[in-house]
Amino acid sequence: MELTLTTYLIVCPLVFLAGLIDSVAGGGGLVSLPAYYLAGLPPVLAAGTNKLSACLGTVASTTRFVRGKKVDWRAGLFAALGAFPGSWLGTLLLQHISEDTVRMLMIVAIPLVAAVVLRKREMTGRCLVPEKGLRPMAFVIGLVVGFYDGLIGPGTGTFLILLFTMLLGMEAVMASGTAKVVNLTSNVAALISLLSTGNVAVMLGLPAALCGMAGNWLGAGLTMKRGAGFIRYMLLVVLVLLLAKMVLDVL
Repeated sequence: MELTLTTYLIVCPLVFLAGLIDSVAGGGGLVSLPAYYLAGLPPVLAAGTNKLSACLGTVASTTRFVRGKKVDWRAGLFAALGAFPGSWLGTLLLQHISEDTVRMLMIVAIPLVAAVVLRKREMTGRCLVPEKGLRPMAFVIGLVVGFYDGLIGPGTGTFLILLFTMLLGMEAVMASGTAKVVNLTSNVAALISLLSTGNVAVMLGLPAALCGMAGNWLGAGLTMKRGAGFIRYMLLVVLVLLLAKMVLDVL
């Protein structure tokens, strides 16, 4: 498709905003993917280009969290190992299952997740698995959420943060940083698949990625500065947006 100045003016600012949101609480795809639709990209090309900008944007926030020592590598590496095949399998299954079926399940699940966040004033908790089970549990979390990322996408980072805090007892900022490592791995798996089929507008995705990287860098800094309360409120905002998107998609 032909790329015009208007295309860049629509996509780039919205991808910056998406990067800012995503680095804090996940769910940046709720903003960036519609931005590509608004610019006139067909769905598959929009998905592929979005993955390109998301991957490079996530590199920026991941780097900042790593430099700030806000990544739990014990859990993060094993979750990333699960996320890669999970995302790949989710992308494959997407071709054989009704997305509406998955969305209906999510419409039921998201209010329950939001209720948990509202009740849980402190974004941390007691680890629910023994020390020897931490790495296997992290792998399972990565596999399941990576599968969701390949199948549906938006909200992946949000669910990682929630599971890391509620099941593994991570502090909120550490969970957010660790989620970035896992989400990056999941995005790379999906991007490889989409690049192989030519469904990425590279000349649009790269400039958008620069804006996404700036947003991610800024958001990561805000997260480390503002702490758990900031993340908690951002999680609630993302969950409401995610629920609204799912309902609109079904309708």
